[in-house]
Amino acid sequence: VVFDTVDTTRKVANLRRTPRCALVIGGIANRDERTVQLEGITDEPTGAELDRLKELYFVRFPGGRDRQHWPGVTYIRVKAQWLRFSDFNRSPAVITELTF
Repeated sequence: VVFDTVDTTRKVANLRRTPRCALVIGGIANRDERTVQLEGITDEPTGAELDRLKELYFVRFPGGRDRQHWPGVTYIRVKAQWLRFSDFNRSPAVITELTF
């Protein structure tokens, strides 16, 4: 997972101090009971690796091309260590866990 933010945010200060994080992704559509829970370690890629990740990011979030010029913008990468996919749209529910 990669996201952009500005380096003056609390999340950046917190992740620089302690690079562990957890995310929950899902519930985008009404009555969609599928989620991904993810735990991982964050970093701030640089150089060629950052360039590669930004190009992938811009494919999904084209507005990111403009934000990359904002003062203090930084890119955070979350390297997954644990992931759980839950699909409660099904009966019985499907729950899958992965550890990396």
